[in-house]
Amino acid sequence: MNYNINNLPERIQKPRDSGITMIMDKGLSLRQVEDFLEVSGTYTDIVKLGWATSYVTPNLDKKIAMYQEAGIPVYFGGTLFEAMIVRGQFDDYCRILDKYKLQHAEVSDGSITIDHDEKCEYIRKLVKQVTVISEVGSKDVQKIFAPYKWIQLMKAELEAGSWKVIAEARESGNVGIYRDSGEVRQGLVDEILTQIPEQSIIWEAPQKAQQVWFIKLIGANVSLGNIAPADAIPLETLRLGIRSDTFDHFLGL
Repeated sequence: MNYNINNLPERIQKPRDSGITMIMDKGLSLRQVEDFLEVSGTYTDIVKLGWATSYVTPNLDKKIAMYQEAGIPVYFGGTLFEAMIVRGQFDDYCRILDKYKLQHAEVSDGSITIDHDEKCEYIRKLVKQVTVISEVGSKDVQKIFAPYKWIQLMKAELEAGSWKVIAEARESGNVGIYRDSGEVRQGLVDEILTQIPEQSIIWEAPQKAQQVWFIKLIGANVSLGNIAPADAIPLETLRLGIRSDTFDHFLGL
């Protein structure tokens, strides 16, 4: 930090298992990645190459290498996994992970329908190769799961070997754990936290109001995902209580 401010909440240092900031890269250029790493690499724990953008991204190998050389793991969005599974290309998917030397993979079923036991079997297979992050929730706004179902699915995926489970929200933040207005489904989150340890969950929170809500609920070291590259530093100031939205929340520490 550039200077001292007393009585700020303590942030877990990298590499960290909690307080993760997952950045969503939806198509940054190599130059943009370089600029991003210069200013925000310190505050970034992992980068998701959104949905299947990796299929059409130029210089993909160079982009991945830039993140990895900065000590930031990269993984492909779960929609790529789904796009290949639905086409019977699981083995091809595994080879792609090896080709790009990825150490993480996302397993999701937000756009396809597969039996949950089958999804967990994919997790069990992939954990032999990489660290798995699995996503719970649908991208279909019409599919609303009861809290007990979220808990059941999250527990099963963690037991299958997932390092973290992601609570679905899409990059827009208006499905899954949110209403279509972007408002948090508070009762759902409260129910999930009665059964699933908060350090096992990455909450997708692309909107500032959502980030503020989770920081006030869980604290500075809540794990948040689908964060826009331009929001990495603003999010860190929210975590530290040096932005108006969380300014008063940490003053009593």
